Amino acid sequence: MRNGNIVLIGMPGCGKSTCGVLLSKLVCKSFVDTDLIIQQSEGRLLQQIINESGTNYFAKTEERIISSLELENSVIATGGSVVCYESAMKNLEKNAVIVYLKISYEGMMKRITNLTTRGILLHEGESMRDMFNSRQALYEKYAQITVDCEEEAVEKNVEKIKEAYERLNEQSGDI
Repeated sequence: MRNGNIVLIGMPGCGKSTCGVLLSKLVCKSFVDTDLIIQQSEGRLLQQIINESGTNYFAKTEERIISSLELENSVIATGGSVVCYESAMKNLEKNAVIVYLKISYEGMMKRITNLTTRGILLHEGESMRDMFNSRQALYEKYAQITVDCEEEAVEKNVEKIKEAYERLNEQSGDI
């Protein structure tokens, strides 16, 4: 996996984008944020897509774009809802290590200060707690590595991700 991807998954606010930028520098890989790819493709912010076109449109767009991504040697920060699309996850799993950045519900809610503008995919009638509960099992299903990001500083979390990634590569004989 030396030239493979590192895919970061986890709840909104867990630090995928922030950790991803720093991790990419540490492991000499490109950094890709799938939320930015979606925004660039649509020409509008995530929240605008949801507000103007609805959650179903957003979900189909996210799935279509991520299912067709072809990336190598990259750290990929995904949107929190990527695990809801099996085709997207199958595509991301190719030539990649999937890392789940785990935080609690309380930790997530503490970190999300811009709920109305952040672009979090909530289906009609779904609360943040419902979303948290339904996605948690999916993150665990896809994760090859789980890193607890609840309390630590970003730099410490990035170091934990890097160390776990290197251990996994050593076990598979890639380093």
